[in-house]
Amino acid sequence: MRARFILTKLVGALSTLAFVVAFNFFLFRVVNENTVESMFRGRNLSPSQIARLERQFNLDGSKWEQFTAYVGQLLHGNLGLSMKDFRPVTTVVGEALWPTVLLVGTSTLLAMTGIFFGFRAGWRRRSGYDVGVTTFSMFTYSMPDAWLSMVFLGLFASGLGLFPTGGLEDSGSNAAGLAKLLDQAHHMALPALVLAIAYIGEYTIVARSAMIDTLREDYLQLARAKGLRDSEVRSKHAQPNAMLPVVSLSALNFGFVLSGAIAVETIFSWPGLGQLTRNAATGPDFPVLQGLFLLFSASLIFANLIADLMYGRIDPRVGGR
Repeated sequence: MRARFILTKLVGALSTLAFVVAFNFFLFRVVNENTVESMFRGRNLSPSQIARLERQFNLDGSKWEQFTAYVGQLLHGNLGLSMKDFRPVTTVVGEALWPTVLLVGTSTLLAMTGIFFGFRAGWRRRSGYDVGVTTFSMFTYSMPDAWLSMVFLGLFASGLGLFPTGGLEDSGSNAAGLAKLLDQAHHMALPALVLAIAYIGEYTIVARSAMIDTLREDYLQLARAKGLRDSEVRSKHAQPNAMLPVVSLSALNFGFVLSGAIAVETIFSWPGLGQLTRNAATGPDFPVLQGLFLLFSASLIFANLIADLMYGRIDPRVGGR
């Protein structure tokens, strides 16, 4: 790839991130200018107490002064204090980060098996296999994950008792090492399966469409004319070129990993970023919401940057090689 191509993508990503920082700051102040009063409503705070809390949360002074203080905090890795428990937002978000990466990351990897089914369905277009896979993919793609979560929770957890009804691990458990990992895997099985089913249709549909588009290319006819078997044409020529849109989809979906799954995490009481977002919105805990919005946006921008660089690496026409 040309250095100019990489530099252009980096500048674009940083510019987008700078816009998100500014938008993130003003959004939560436009939504509610009386942030402290909204959070501590019903507590009959005196004017002096309100003023002290506004200073503590950097809500005093002009908007420009608040913005410069906010940017200064970000440059030092400080996202402010939670209005709910007065802990640093970085600590609150950090505690919920790993459960979400574990759950959504695992389910995304499981859902990526749909790429294999999509390629095979596209290669065997209009066959019985293609019809079956496409029907299943459309069904799962249109299925609400909240509804599926409640069905699985009622059937396999509450009904049959095969899985826990929620949480990261058994309450009061003193397990450590392998026993702890197995306990967490047991709790994660149902929500991870729900998310994998919800995502697998998307991968399958995109992979199938990419394969069908690739089949129209002349170089596949040339490969067959050289005497290559269909399996070799598919594995050496068709699939590598059909991977281009799938790579972009995979990178973007991994960018969404940090945003969690609010409905699924709430239903299964999974202590991740999705449930934290819901709890912060009901507070409302504006500093936590602000930190989460910035984290979600930054992860998506970074994933988009990785997708662009990978696309440029795979396809010389994009990278300018």
